[in-house]
Amino acid sequence: MYKFNTLLLLIFLLLAFAPSYAQQVVQGKIVDEKGEAIPAASIFIPPGNIFGISDLEGLFTLTGEINFPVTIQVSLVGYKAKKITVNRENAASRLDIILEDDFELAEVLITSRRRQEEIQAVPIAVSVIGGALVEDAQAFNVNRLKELVPSVQLYSSNPRNTTLNIRGLGSTFGLTNDGIDPGVGFYVDGVFFARPAVTALDFIDVDQIEVLRGPQGTLFGKNTTAGAFNITTRRPRFQPDATIESSFGNYGFVQTRGSITGPLSQKLAGRLSFSGTRRDGLIYNVATQKFTNDLNNLGVRGQLLYVPSEKVEVLVAGDVTRQRPNGFAQVVAGVVETQRAPFRQFNTIIQDLNYSLPSMNPFDRLIDHDTPWRSGNDVGGVSVNVDADLWGGTLTSTSAWRYWNWDPSNDRDFTGLQALSLSQAPSRHDQWSQEIRYAGDFNSRLSGVIGVFALWQDLKSDPFHTEESGIHQWRFVQNNQNPLWRTPGLLDGFGIRTTNRLQSFSGAVFGQLDWKISDKVSLLPGIRWNYDEKQVYFNRETYGGLQTDDPVLIALQQSVYNDQEFQAMVDESNFSGQVTLAYRPTSKINTFGTFSTNFKPVGINLGGLPRENGRTMIELARIEPEFVTHIEGGIKTSPTSKSTANLTLFNTSIQNFQTLVQTPDLSVNRGYLANAEEVNVAGAELDVSLKIRSNIQLFGALAYTDARYVKFTNAPVPLEEVGGESFKDISGGRLPGISRWAGSAGGEWSHQSKFLGLKGEVFVATELFFRSEFSSSPSPSRYLNIDGYGVMNARAGFRGDYGFTLFVWSRNLTDTQYFEQLLPGAGNVGHFAAVLGDPRTVGFTVRFNFVEK
Repeated sequence: MYKFNTLLLLIFLLLAFAPSYAQQVVQGKIVDEKGEAIPAASIFIPPGNIFGISDLEGLFTLTGEINFPVTIQVSLVGYKAKKITVNRENAASRLDIILEDDFELAEVLITSRRRQEEIQAVPIAVSVIGGALVEDAQAFNVNRLKELVPSVQLYSSNPRNTTLNIRGLGSTFGLTNDGIDPGVGFYVDGVFFARPAVTALDFIDVDQIEVLRGPQGTLFGKNTTAGAFNITTRRPRFQPDATIESSFGNYGFVQTRGSITGPLSQKLAGRLSFSGTRRDGLIYNVATQKFTNDLNNLGVRGQLLYVPSEKVEVLVAGDVTRQRPNGFAQVVAGVVETQRAPFRQFNTIIQDLNYSLPSMNPFDRLIDHDTPWRSGNDVGGVSVNVDADLWGGTLTSTSAWRYWNWDPSNDRDFTGLQALSLSQAPSRHDQWSQEIRYAGDFNSRLSGVIGVFALWQDLKSDPFHTEESGIHQWRFVQNNQNPLWRTPGLLDGFGIRTTNRLQSFSGAVFGQLDWKISDKVSLLPGIRWNYDEKQVYFNRETYGGLQTDDPVLIALQQSVYNDQEFQAMVDESNFSGQVTLAYRPTSKINTFGTFSTNFKPVGINLGGLPRENGRTMIELARIEPEFVTHIEGGIKTSPTSKSTANLTLFNTSIQNFQTLVQTPDLSVNRGYLANAEEVNVAGAELDVSLKIRSNIQLFGALAYTDARYVKFTNAPVPLEEVGGESFKDISGGRLPGISRWAGSAGGEWSHQSKFLGLKGEVFVATELFFRSEFSSSPSPSRYLNIDGYGVMNARAGFRGDYGFTLFVWSRNLTDTQYFEQLLPGAGNVGHFAAVLGDPRTVGFTVRFNFVEK
C-alpha cells in the first residue's frame, strides 16, 4: 500500500556499496577481581550487531564481519562497564577480561532524541522504566505501569473508552469519541499506535519504557502535545538465548511469558516472544451466578534482524494480540439527587419498578447485570525498520500497517433492569504509517534530527453500532406524567443502528537541532509543520419498538432516539516549534529551559450531534485544534556517583481545549465533542535515585499538578445539577482525573547467597504509589470525587547466577479499597458506577534463562 520505490532504491544502494569483511572470530573469558567466572555479561562490538553473552564459565565467542582494530564493550549490572581495543594479532589468542565491582548507579541510556544518550545529559523531563522492573513488579500493562510514574494518568472503563494522559493532558476524560487524536504518543520500536485500546494490552518482551513529559512534536512523527511513551522491545541477537517465565497467584491468576532468539544465518537473526495471562473475575454477578471482570490475554511478537553489513540493519516485526475477557463491568457506587422532578429520581424509578440493587456497598463487588459484558479486543500489525549509517549519523525508515478490531457488549444502565439493554460499538480500524528520519552529527558542534511523517487511518463501524431500549426504559426516560409512556411495548426493543466511517490523513515535517555554543551551553531549536484532514460519514437509523401510526406515540419514541445522517470534512495546517537553552556547568549538573508551541490536530464529531428544532446541528461537527503554549525549566543533578536528583517546573496553557460533553439526551449517542476556551496546567516534578551500597538501591518520584479551566462558559452541568440549566460556566474549576499530589517510591535490597546449591542473590523489593483525591467528573461535582489512596507492592526471592529466578510477590499488599473512576449512568438519572481497583493479589514467579555455552 506504500510507495516503497525510493526506500527500496536506497536500501539497494546501501547494500551494494557497503563494505564487506571476512568472517572473524574473537574468543575470551570474563572474570571478576577474584578470578571467578562471570556469566551473563554482555559483550558487543558497536554498533551492536556482533553480540555475545558469557556462559556459565564466563566464556564467550564473537563471530562476524570484523574490521580490525575494534573496540569491544563489556557490561553487566553490578560491574563497571569496560572497553578494550582488539587488533588482529591479539584476537588470535583468548582474551581475559576482568570486570571490577561497581558501586555507582548504572548509566541509563535513552533514545528519545532518536539517538542513544545518557539520560542525565538530555534536556527533557523523562522517566525510564527498565524491562526487568516491568516484569518483576507485575507491571505488565500501562494501567499498572502508572504506579511507577506518578505524572501518568490512565482511566479505562473498557479498552475503547480509555484515557491516557501525562500531567493531566492528552485525551478526553470518560467516554471516548473517535473523532479526535490522542495527545500522548504511544510508540513501540518507532511505530505509532493510534488507538487507545493498545494501553489495555500486555507488554511483550519489553527492554525499556521511556515516558517523555511535555510536548515532543519536533522529535516524533505524530503530534505529541502532552508527552510520549517510547517503548523499546528486546531485539533479535546473534547469540542464542531463551527465557521462559510463569507466574501463579490467587483468583486463578496464571501468566506465562517467554522468548527465544538466535542466529538463522550469518547475517540473519530472529526472535519470537509471547505472553499469555488468565485470571478469574473479581466481581460476582448474582443474576448469572458467575464471576466477571476476568483476564484472558494472549500475545505473540516475532522479529527478524537482517544485517548485510556493519552499516545497515533491517528489522521486520509482526505482532498479534488477542483479548477475550468477560469483563469491564462497573459496580453502582452511589446515587445523587438531581434537580429533576421527584418522579425522575433514580431511587423513585427503581422503587416503582419493584427493583433494588444487589448491594449498596460497591466493595462487596456484586452486580446483577442482565446484558453480557464482552470486550473482544484484537490488535496487531507488521513493520519494517531500516537503519543505515550515513554521513556520520543514522538514516531511518519506519513503515508500518496496524489494525484494531473491537467487539464489545456493555450493560450501560449498570443494573439488573432492562433499561439500556444493548450498548455495542463494534469497530474496525486500519492505519498505515511511514516515517523517514535522519539523526546525527553535522559537525563537531551541530547535531540534530530531521524527518517526515505520514499517517493514514480508516475507522468504521463493523457492521454497525447499536443502542437498544428494554422493557424498563420508558420509566428512565419518562419526562412528564403523560400516561402514554406506559403504553405496552412502546420502547421495547426500540433502538438505533449507526453506520459510520472516519478516514483521516496526517502529514508532518519536523526537525530539531542541538547547537553546542560552548562546552557548557547548548541551544536546541525545533520546528514542525503539520497537516491534518478528516472525513466522516454518519448514518443513524431507528428500529424496533411499538409499530404505530399515532403521532403522539411516535413523538415519544423520537424524543428518545431519532434518525440522523450527516457528512463532514475538516482540515487544518499549522506551524509550531520550540527552543531549549541548556547550561551544563559541570558534569554533575545539567539545567535547561524550554518554550514551545504545539497544535493538537483538528477534530470531528463521530458520535452523533445535538438537534435543535428537529435540525441536526452540523456546525458542531468541527472541533477546533488545540493550541498549546508550554514553558518548562529543569535541573538534573548527580550529587554523587551513587545518586541523581532531578527537578522540573512546568506551565502549560491550551486554547480551544478539546473535551467531551456527556449529555442526558440519549439521542446524542455517548456525548459529543466541544472546545473549552482555555485550560491551564502547572506543576513541579521531583525524581531521585540512590544506591546506598552495591546491594541497596532506592528511587522516588513526586508530582504536584494544578490543573484548571481558565475559561469554559458553556460546559455541561455535573450530575447533581441535571434537570436545571443545560449548561454551566465552570471557569476556575479543576480538570478531571488529576490529583494535586501523586508520588511513587521503591527500592531493592540484595545479598549474595545460595539456594538449592545454586549461587546467586536473595532480594527483597517494594514499590509504593499514592495520590491525593481527584475529580471524576468533566464538570466539577460535589459528589463525583475520588478519595486519595495508596497502594503497596512487594516481592522477595532468589536471583541465580545461572539464569534461575524464583520469587513471591503481592500487589496491593495492604488490600486498599479504592475507586479508579466514577461514571454517571446513561441518561443521568442520578446513579453512578465505579471502576474498582484490584484487591490484594499474591503469588509467585519462576523464571529460567538459557544461554548457549
